Amino acid sequence: MGSEGPSTVTIHVTGFKKFHGVSENPTEIIVTNLKGFMQKKGLPEGLVLGSCNVLETAGEGALPHLHEVFQSAVAGKNNETSNGGQIIWLHLGVNSGATRFAIENQAVNEATFRCPDEMGWKPQKVAIVPSDGSISQVRETSLPVNEIVKNLSKMGYDVMPSDDAGRFVCNFVYYHSLRFAERNRIKSLFVHVPLFSTIDEETQMEFAASLLKVLASFH
Repeated sequence: MGSEGPSTVTIHVTGFKKFHGVSENPTEIIVTNLKGFMQKKGLPEGLVLGSCNVLETAGEGALPHLHEVFQSAVAGKNNETSNGGQIIWLHLGVNSGATRFAIENQAVNEATFRCPDEMGWKPQKVAIVPSDGSISQVRETSLPVNEIVKNLSKMGYDVMPSDDAGRFVCNFVYYHSLRFAERNRIKSLFVHVPLFSTIDEETQMEFAASLLKVLASFH
């Protein structure tokens, strides 16, 4: 178990279930199959693949489950980080209009849903965390987005940095995750992927594996 040395990075991954207009969410399939896929490929040195959860595509109504997922990951944090290891939350979401992968730099404290979420909530210009201030409040990831993009581009992926994760459930989850990460001294990143009809499933699985490898190198 040599990978449990000082440089261990534990990455927990989430995807989303179906939602309005997207009957098959690619991130549900990626996250469901990721552990088996990585076992076949072999995990990069120093990387531990933690929990893989598929979330309801919902905001407020799904918060209790989201916080449960977050808390369970940091419950073992003292063990994981006692050797100087690190925890990263990686969230995958689909952008059905996208033609390439997008590494999201930030989330905004605003929920303005273009359609109801899977629990029927359709907020307009609502602060995600009112105590944080106005809907223009921004939280940024502490991970080096441009470096991540550069490394993935070198591997041949069509990927770009993004400063706009939308105002729907993806942004909602990312905002809560960045806030939680900051409070627990861990890291968080959101990545948007296209539909499988735009970039096929095999390429997207390879992309997810490459992304894990790149993230594991930033410790």
